[in-house]
Amino acid sequence: MNPTRRAVVPVRLNVTRLGVQATSRTSSRPMTTHVVPRRLVSSTAGVQRLGNATEGYKLKSNQRGFVTESQGVTQQHRRPHFDKILIANRGEIACRVIRTARKLGIKTVAVYSEADKDSLHVKLADEAYCIGPPPSAESYLSMDKIIDVCHRSGAQAVHPGYGFLSENAKFSRRLLDEGLVFIGPPESAIINMGSKSESKNIMLAANVPCVPGYHGNNQDPELLYQEAEKIGFPVLIKAIHGGGGKGMRTVTEPTPAAFQEALSSAKRESLKAFGNDTVLVEKYIETPRHVEVQVFADTHGNVVSLWERDCSVQRRNQKIIEEAPAPGLSPELRADLSSKAIAAAKAVNYVGAGTVEFIFDNDTQKFYFMEMNTRLQVEHPVTEMITGLDLVEWQLEVAAGNPLPLSQGSIPMVGHSFEARIYAENPRNNFLPDSGMLHYLSTPTPTHIFAPPYPIAETLASAELRPEESPDNAMQVVPSVRIEQGFTQGSLIGVFYDPMIAKVVVHGRDRTEALRMLRKALDEYHVVGVSTNVEFLRALAGNQSFIDSEVETGFIKKHFDELFPPLQDPKAEVLAQAALFIVLRDQEGSSLKQAVSTPWISLTSRRFGGDTYQRIIQLQANNGPVNFHSIPATLLNHNTLAVTLNNERRQTTIVSQPPAPNVPASQATNTMERLHVFNEGQKTTLVLPTPKWLLSLGGDVLANKGALKAPMPSLIVEVKVKVGDRVEKGQAVVVIESMKTETTLRADATGVVTAVGCKNGEMVEEGRELVEIEPAEEAS
Repeated sequence: MNPTRRAVVPVRLNVTRLGVQATSRTSSRPMTTHVVPRRLVSSTAGVQRLGNATEGYKLKSNQRGFVTESQGVTQQHRRPHFDKILIANRGEIACRVIRTARKLGIKTVAVYSEADKDSLHVKLADEAYCIGPPPSAESYLSMDKIIDVCHRSGAQAVHPGYGFLSENAKFSRRLLDEGLVFIGPPESAIINMGSKSESKNIMLAANVPCVPGYHGNNQDPELLYQEAEKIGFPVLIKAIHGGGGKGMRTVTEPTPAAFQEALSSAKRESLKAFGNDTVLVEKYIETPRHVEVQVFADTHGNVVSLWERDCSVQRRNQKIIEEAPAPGLSPELRADLSSKAIAAAKAVNYVGAGTVEFIFDNDTQKFYFMEMNTRLQVEHPVTEMITGLDLVEWQLEVAAGNPLPLSQGSIPMVGHSFEARIYAENPRNNFLPDSGMLHYLSTPTPTHIFAPPYPIAETLASAELRPEESPDNAMQVVPSVRIEQGFTQGSLIGVFYDPMIAKVVVHGRDRTEALRMLRKALDEYHVVGVSTNVEFLRALAGNQSFIDSEVETGFIKKHFDELFPPLQDPKAEVLAQAALFIVLRDQEGSSLKQAVSTPWISLTSRRFGGDTYQRIIQLQANNGPVNFHSIPATLLNHNTLAVTLNNERRQTTIVSQPPAPNVPASQATNTMERLHVFNEGQKTTLVLPTPKWLLSLGGDVLANKGALKAPMPSLIVEVKVKVGDRVEKGQAVVVIESMKTETTLRADATGVVTAVGCKNGEMVEEGRELVEIEPAEEAS
């Protein structure tokens, strides 16, 4: 490394703020067999099993079967764990299950689609099998392929994770018929709780309050609208199967047209995600909180509450930040919530990990049953952190037929925990999902892989549902950070699956300390290559209303202006650091770049006999020029600049992102080199303008006026117009789908359709011109 150089900075640097765009594409490849340092084998549906290699492990009638059939197990006769399990999932949850299995000495089998052949869960598992092309229906939702891999690999049980087949009663039945264990609840519980309409009927019978609504089987659109009128707008249309915000639409406008548009979209999205388009209609409570209780049950009749979580802050009806315990609940209210959740689990003879979700009214302090998720939740780590438990390990214990490890009175509740979900999405563009390669990824250093355990102290039976929150318990807490991720630098975030990259989990003595830990961790989470919500989450964690626990499901809308302040021009210090980075990078030559090692490159602007050079950089900003002189600066590595500005020494992460290869030069920002500067918890993206001589070769292509472009790689669900149609401003023109989420593209002006560049069912790349609309004034 060359010594520190003093520079009176000398290059003209024209810098513009960058609008986020994605450039990577997912290519389809035929199913192939890949070999990595484990066992990777392809699998296809309906393939006849061949010889000994496919005999695998088959359960006899007296061996392990479905977990609800286990009988007569006591602590004195504890059943052993499985030898090998298959994880029927991908991403961070597959990695999470693998870590616990490895801790317990259980071998793991991963399955993956062609798009995931290089994924982290494939590398971590002991064995991995390719089960088909990228679309979920042909891979992760294919029961035949997964069951075939179970037999071929000798897996005794299947952990479904969350999403995909995790709440599919047919899948649990198929596994039982094949002599395999489903690590989850019995088929009957999935059926009863999987239907949001049926579950509400069961809860009403169990004296659990429910939100008013229509839960019938008649799906006639006119009838549903009439029921919505009876309930009173606004209403919520919700798919009776599935979760994660899919198949949900809020209707505020009391008109048939608005209701039918929302209904069609909800049904279509539900059918694709869950294979069922039945919906219910219920009253939309406008200022609720989302509070849920983690329950656990075994096959011996034991059911416990692991306390509650608050998941109120959501976007697109999907959680993005969760915490445990829920703030502001009295001990009596906490006990009541847990009691009702336990009653709900007992009403359906539940087994395993489940979450009972409630809508909680801040004003009245009343709560209503919403639904039960019959699986492990995305946000389960916050419960682990306050209880000191490993919920995946509990799942494996219960699935083996063993009793719950702890009784209700032994379950602690210590400190406070937050989880922030890192998504590939653009919050300033209505949280639209993004895709592309993780060009650069740096995370805060985790302090724990699993939750640290706490001493177990029995409480009085009368106080079982009122955990002791004493200062002594809180003092046991050492502030900690967990990073639950399924992707590493260089991974591809594709268009076929949910865009979650990772989860940042923190734990502190109280809510204030945990929130401080979360802000620091988000400051240190750096991503380049796709748009992310990291800065938004940081703004949320620093919002005063959030700090004051004033949470509700409409939080983002209510505090929109605070969470999305107008973008400011980059500070002069940021531009100076970017300029210094460029100068020093060019000066370092081959020592910091993969370049040919020649003196003519590595000794740029250097005199033999000295190590000082002088250049002048003129930085241009809207508020006029700012000059910095004699700045000590050093490149510590490819991405770290050490610099002293205004008498403050700092180290700044700066990441260069070159344009995608084979993209012609133009004035479009995605064809230029971008610099991503991470400074004081904020990410500033700058572009280096393409030289004029290169523009002359590239043949600059500018966007056509009035062209409606695909905002991301996506599937065309429905083209609603044709050439010659007149459209009004705000009219739905094209419906696209990306990462299991539908988005409606609308005309931004009144005009006439002059061209349609897509068709239903077509996959289109980001930036594709889908529909061209000639504005009305020009058409006339």
